[in-house]
Amino acid sequence: MDIKPIRVLLIEDNSDDAVLIQLYLSSAMKVPHEVKHADRLSKGLEVLGNGGFDVVLLDLGLPDGQGLSTFEKAHAQAPEVPIIVLTGHDDDDLAIEAVQKGAQDYLVKGKVDGSLVGRSIRYAIERQKLLTQIERSTKEIKTLRGFLPICAGCKKIRDDQGYWTQIESYISQHSDAEFSHGLCPDCAVRLYGRTIVKKA
Repeated sequence: MDIKPIRVLLIEDNSDDAVLIQLYLSSAMKVPHEVKHADRLSKGLEVLGNGGFDVVLLDLGLPDGQGLSTFEKAHAQAPEVPIIVLTGHDDDDLAIEAVQKGAQDYLVKGKVDGSLVGRSIRYAIERQKLLTQIERSTKEIKTLRGFLPICAGCKKIRDDQGYWTQIESYISQHSDAEFSHGLCPDCAVRLYGRTIVKKA
């Protein structure tokens, strides 16, 4: 079975650093990969906008982009693609802020090797997959919090296609909830003339 190569976008203006990082990837990546190199932020954003990348390695010091605004522009262009920040500055505050804004990792040039870069890429891709799953699940849960049309008589609910169905069926389709059935005190009195008391 063919393994789909990991597509890496490297946005780095320093040609020596770009060559070094690509050498790191060649030695460390245990799976097939392809690297596309852009030496300007504008070019990187254009390529990134075309889609198809699994991860971005982004230098924060580019001729047309400096600091965290560089990351913010790249992240806005493709929010679903994990971005690993590259910088020549060993700045803990900047690293924390970058991660808080959505960067998957923060690597300092001169303090990385092939193993670290390769591991960072693998972890970034897996974390992004998990975040995507969480966001999808959250959206599905939110569908149960909106306006739901329920029949005033039989209490059926109108689903997304306009069909009337039992509320249990609708909730089962939109969540992992399971059901158990019983009678509330009011229904017990209405149906049986008395409240059903559970035995201890």
